[in-house]
Order: sequence, then C-alpha cells, then structure tokens
Amino acid sequence: MISSLTAEKLTCARGERTLFSALNFRVQAGQALAVEGANGAGKTSLLRLIAGFLAPVAGRIVVKVGTDENDDAEARGKSIGWLGHQDGLKPQLTVIEQLDFFAALYRGKADAAVLEQVGLARQADLPCRYLSAGQRRRLALARLLVSKRPLWLLDEPFAALDVSGQRLVAHLMARHCGDGGMIIAATHEPLGLGNEILRLGNESLKL
Repeated sequence: MISSLTAEKLTCARGERTLFSALNFRVQAGQALAVEGANGAGKTSLLRLIAGFLAPVAGRIVVKVGTDENDDAEARGKSIGWLGHQDGLKPQLTVIEQLDFFAALYRGKADAAVLEQVGLARQADLPCRYLSAGQRRRLALARLLVSKRPLWLLDEPFAALDVSGQRLVAHLMARHCGDGGMIIAATHEPLGLGNEILRLGNESLKL
C-alpha cells in the first residue's frame, strides 16, 4: 500500500506554454487532494503527469511504500486507477462483459456485487452502446472498484451524474480513503471529504 505521494518542484508544459512550475505537494494514505482552477490551468495535465502519460519538464513525483521511495512512472502506474473523460467502453460488449474485461486486465474479480454497488445490476446484460452518459460513468466507477488500485486519479468525478450518482461517488471516495487509499481529483465541485485543496492559477500555485 502506498503511504505517500510527493511532487517535488514539478513543472509542466504543453507546446510552448508552461502550465505550472515548481509545484510541491504531498498526499498521504487516507487523504484526498482536490485540484481546482480555471479551464486550461493544467488540472488534467497534472493528473496525466502523475499517471505517467506525460513527462514533466522538471521535477519528479515520488511514491513511498513503507520505507522505499520510487520516482519511476511505470512502477507508479501499476498503483493507479484512472477515471477520465473518455470511458474506453466497447459498444458491442454488455456491461458485465466489459467489467469482466477490465477485471482481467487488472487481475481482479468482477461480480454482480460490484454492479449492485454502482446501480447497474439491472443493466448487466445490456450492450454498452445503449447506456446513458450517467450509466457509462457508473460503469467507469465499477472499473475503479475492480482495479483494487490504491491511488485514484479522477478527472471531474461528478460529471454526467445526477444527484444520486454524485452521492454514490462521494460514498465510494470516502470509503476508499477510509480503507487507506488516496485520491487526487481535478474538480470544479467540492469533494465533500474534508480534503486539502490545490489551486492552479495563472500566476501562483499553492496548497
């Protein structure tokens, strides 16, 4: 289990534009960090840096497990569960088939109980092409659950969800942190977890 993730003097650029520089923060097991800021401030880019999809211009990200520290992006990726804007679903597969696929990918286990947790038990045999945007988001949440990854990176976790769906997300996040997991979420809405807030702006970055 990851005990902490630390960003040290992290700098990110896209093209010729520097989004943020010399960024420092630390998230520990059981904590959630909400990354806030205007559109284009670099929230999603920060998540992609942590996930290893992008390489920083400068600085590093250090994951600590016990007494061991590691800044290797590939090793870090094995501890990450990702919830982004793209759902990555195959329209011809049913909901349970899709979940089985991701469970095999993560070497986890998919069962009806996971779909029950996210409110998709009745849609288990429905092809994914018939799912609404909110239902697709719920299936993405189920994917997080079967991944069993300790670090969740969430890009606008409440997007496309109704009130009950938003309550579900809040519940799952609280349970994940309560179990010793970590969450870093780019969001325009409060997570409701008593979390720390990192604000990305055009002039300053502060925790």
